[in-house]
Amino acid sequence: MNAKEKQLEFIKTYLKPTLKAFGYKSSGQTWWKDKGEFYTLINLQNFSWNTKEKVNFCFNIGVVLKAIIGKDKKPTYYDLTTMVGDIAYLSEQRKKHSFRNHTGYVLKTEDNLNHFIEEFNIDFENYILPELEKLNSIQDCLDFYSKYEFWFDVLKKTIEMYKIS
Repeated sequence: MNAKEKQLEFIKTYLKPTLKAFGYKSSGQTWWKDKGEFYTLINLQNFSWNTKEKVNFCFNIGVVLKAIIGKDKKPTYYDLTTMVGDIAYLSEQRKKHSFRNHTGYVLKTEDNLNHFIEEFNIDFENYILPELEKLNSIQDCLDFYSKYEFWFDVLKKTIEMYKIS
């Protein structure tokens, strides 16, 4: 199996079932969870320099406010009000390991897929998803994004503009 095939297998056997178990719906490589006035959204981004032998990808993670897109529209990556990369959720120790580089995750043909999934599982289920599970109100979102000045300001201004309580 080459790296691209391994990534597809990872998405099919680990990522989609895990996110579904956490209540996420999906369309393509985007997953979202309804949180009332907003959605939490996870988008897998591949890079243009990927080859069959080496795949680099990251996750764009953020909040989509329903007041902007409407309550019945499926949220997309382009609807994100805030967005930080997967690295923002990881501890300093988890920001570097055998399957991470400066762009995010890297999977090569010679890599053991089960080992990749084990490492990814630590990042995803111990760091990323628990933080997203804590976002249950607009105030929770403001509190989380307060450490990212730019996104905090965008979120706060958008909340004021759309008169979201």
